[in-house]
Amino acid sequence: MVTKLVSLLFGCRHRNLTRPITPAHRPGTKAEAYVACLECGQRFQYDPKELRIGPPLMQTVQSTQQVSY
Repeated sequence: MVTKLVSLLFGCRHRNLTRPITPAHRPGTKAEAYVACLECGQRFQYDPKELRIGPPLMQTVQSTQQVSY
């Protein structure tokens, strides 16, 4: 209860993060690695060469349409 109240007042501190994730992608497209906060769900860029977390990623709504080939 107290933790939730503090989180509402000051925001998430992003202390519990996932391991770096690189989504599957189609050939010719760029897939960037990211980490996600396990508490609020915010995603951040991840640089595997520098092993550093970068700026937040824009949250996009994924389409549920199926593509037929």
